[in-house]
Amino acid sequence: MRNILIISILATVTASAPAATPASQHVYDPTDYGAKADGKTLCTAAIQKAIDECSAQGGGTVRLSGGQFLSGTVFMKSKVTLEIAEGSTLLGSKDRKDYPVSRPAYRSYTDNYTEMSVIYGEELTDIAIKGKGVFDGQGASFEGSFKLRPYGIRLVRCTNVTVEDLKLRNSAMWMQHYLACDGVTIRNITVWNHCNVNNDGLDIDSCRKVLVEGCVIDSGDDAICLKSTSPRACQDVTIRNCTVASQGNALKCGTESVGGFKNVTISRCTVKAPSSEGRDRGRNIGLAGVALEIVDGGTMDQINVSDIEIEGTMAPIFIRLGDRGRLYKQDAPRPGVGVLRNVTISGIRASSTKAMGCAVAGFKGHFIESLTLRDIRIKFPGNGLATDSLRSFGEKAGAYPECKMFARLLPAYGFYFWHVRGLSISDMALTTAAADARPAVGLEDASNVSMDGKAIADGGDLPPGVARVQGKQADPEEAK
Repeated sequence: MRNILIISILATVTASAPAATPASQHVYDPTDYGAKADGKTLCTAAIQKAIDECSAQGGGTVRLSGGQFLSGTVFMKSKVTLEIAEGSTLLGSKDRKDYPVSRPAYRSYTDNYTEMSVIYGEELTDIAIKGKGVFDGQGASFEGSFKLRPYGIRLVRCTNVTVEDLKLRNSAMWMQHYLACDGVTIRNITVWNHCNVNNDGLDIDSCRKVLVEGCVIDSGDDAICLKSTSPRACQDVTIRNCTVASQGNALKCGTESVGGFKNVTISRCTVKAPSSEGRDRGRNIGLAGVALEIVDGGTMDQINVSDIEIEGTMAPIFIRLGDRGRLYKQDAPRPGVGVLRNVTISGIRASSTKAMGCAVAGFKGHFIESLTLRDIRIKFPGNGLATDSLRSFGEKAGAYPECKMFARLLPAYGFYFWHVRGLSISDMALTTAAADARPAVGLEDASNVSMDGKAIADGGDLPPGVARVQGKQADPEEAK
């Protein structure tokens, strides 16, 4: 018979003078500067001349229309909108020499990644990239390490950024990277990024006041990924009404976490299986649907995830506090252990492709704190054995965080909570398609736990389907 755990609780101008045309309405056509929309002629210089003239005249729109424009790096300017009109395409050049190195003044761990982009901007204000057309990075043309493959879009320390309505395809690396920007709106874009490795869909890094909404993203690596590769927190972020698919993680905070994540809301999103096996991971399932990770110092605080439908992932939910301690720059001190607290996850409807279960794990002496799970419905495959209920792995505090990092099967078929302090569970139903001898919920070094509003005393009785996990002493080498 299949296994079922159910925990339930209720919760809650003068008239005579003609008006001047605003600079923002001025439109500049790169074909007036020599561009040819034939998809073969390199148009970088012409597009750049249009952007420069637009900026010199106080701003406006540079519009690509009527064909395909081949380009290397174009540099955005303040108060300029780059519009790719419907029926038109901006093609990234296939020649690496068309992408000059652009190393931002702002230091972050991404200094170790590529310093090339198709569209680049730094320390700009009031910029937009929009339109009903297509951006195609032609990224399958590039091979080699991070440094040899350009981003699609990279904006650094910019203010008031809008990217909307575009179809983005085929980046050689991450499709988009927004680093230390303030006031970012990403709206109604469609991303398909499976042509190369490290094919993230959208990376929001050390940014503040961010809105991501109405986006459809299908990627070979993480789909929507919040990062803090610098000491600046990624905070005041809202992600809503998006549909995402990934061979990596679908909705993620991490792995880089130096500055931490604060006041993040993710709601009304759908996670699906990726449409392609791509080049990155060679499979058509994802890792975690929702992944929350602090492993390089930093504080994760006030994270609210709600109303998410998840399918096509190994683990619907993964939460990890670790101690990798990656330096954001070469001469930086090693970060201390971070903090992960005040996380609420609710309204989850999910099925898992693997019988592994969902890990929520700190490490010895360092706890995930104040975690609330409510209104959760997840179906797992089942087929775990009683012997799988005994933990047989170590802490792995310094390891790269991933939902499959601990074991093929966790000691519980649903949720395994390890080094957690302050856990509230209510209105949760965990089921299996086939019988599973493991408990639905496993607790190890978990304190101040309540289920359905009832506190579970240390050493006291547990509800049906919940068990305390025991295991071997962590191997010192494995714990590093």
